[in-house]
Amino acid sequence: MQTELADFIRGTPEGLEADAILRKCVHCGFCTATCPTYQVLGDDLDSPRGRIYLIKRALEGAAVSGRTRLHLDRCLTCRACETTCPSGVQYGRLVDIGREVVEKRTWRSPWDWFKRSVLSFGLPRTSLFSAALRTGQLLRPLLPRGLKKQIPEKTEQDASWPPPRHARRMLVLGGCVQPALAPSINAAAARVLDRLGISLMEAPGAGCCGGVRFHLNRHEAGRDDMRALIDAWWPLVEAQRVEAIVVTASGCGVTVKDYGHILAHDPAYRDKAARISALARDLCEVVPADFPQIRNHGQVAFQSPCTLQHGQQIRGRVEALLSRAGYQNAPVRDAHLCCGSAGTYSILQPEISTELRARKLAALQEGGAPCIATANIGCLAHLQAASDVPVRHWIELVAEALERRVA
Repeated sequence: MQTELADFIRGTPEGLEADAILRKCVHCGFCTATCPTYQVLGDDLDSPRGRIYLIKRALEGAAVSGRTRLHLDRCLTCRACETTCPSGVQYGRLVDIGREVVEKRTWRSPWDWFKRSVLSFGLPRTSLFSAALRTGQLLRPLLPRGLKKQIPEKTEQDASWPPPRHARRMLVLGGCVQPALAPSINAAAARVLDRLGISLMEAPGAGCCGGVRFHLNRHEAGRDDMRALIDAWWPLVEAQRVEAIVVTASGCGVTVKDYGHILAHDPAYRDKAARISALARDLCEVVPADFPQIRNHGQVAFQSPCTLQHGQQIRGRVEALLSRAGYQNAPVRDAHLCCGSAGTYSILQPEISTELRARKLAALQEGGAPCIATANIGCLAHLQAASDVPVRHWIELVAEALERRVA
């Protein structure tokens, strides 16, 4: 694709990157076959091919409007198109650049601006989100049915965490919403790794990965969250006291693995960011696959988050671990398609998100599995709000299988 970028971005780091990405696109349309929003809406401007055209025009200085921004807002950034693209177009990076440019050149309604501001302020702050969640759970019986479904019921969770006792040690990301919604996930990861000879540790202050605000087009605020997380981890990383940084939410994992790119032009943090990215591992990458084979724990349908299979390009690993732990993996139709969670997408684009969730749950439940497993807290909460069967993080199922075997 030929490009002629406008003066405001030509020669900048963002412009050079966008130009290189745009020139790879041949507008073949393969991406439309795997784009969830195109499947729902049928509009080419709501496909990667159409959005690439809109971004190209914006970067060339053409006028943009709220309609341009709407098509970009509707993108889930699921990156299924990257898996499909025969030309290797890095669409996820291009859409980040395009969104920032269009955001600066358009005007949002007060209500839209307010929603995004509340999400940007509240979600990355674990204590604030926890307080809001507890309040919502207390008021849940009084809320309208639609809103009630969005607030998970308070449940007892196993958050028992073994003390560090092994020579092999790894850090784990605490996250922003996961400690409030599901503290059992990191605890289960710690117990499983402890049984396999690895101690998992949390660093004080290691909260939000920065993805929430970065993908709300508040890029510098997102980078500030990333820098804060690097600062929390750096003393242990610099002292070489950990061999990896484990992320139990695949949505956070794909962001942390991209720190080296996002902070590449920050002289104070680029080397640290590259080191953090090199150490980052999704949980399924560090759980050894050679623990003793366990049998007969029933069937499970695994929902592979987009951030795992497309963002991190990890496929089949979780299913293999579940099989090793004695679970039978149910076949899942259209497993490559997004469930509609996508960070804050389910709040900002509820109609499309709800339709995608309904399609995903229908596919997951076709085989009659009594449980759905996933690898991302956002997908878990989104699916559980409408699921007739429990939705669990896969590590909790593995932990239960190992603990039953020992008992």
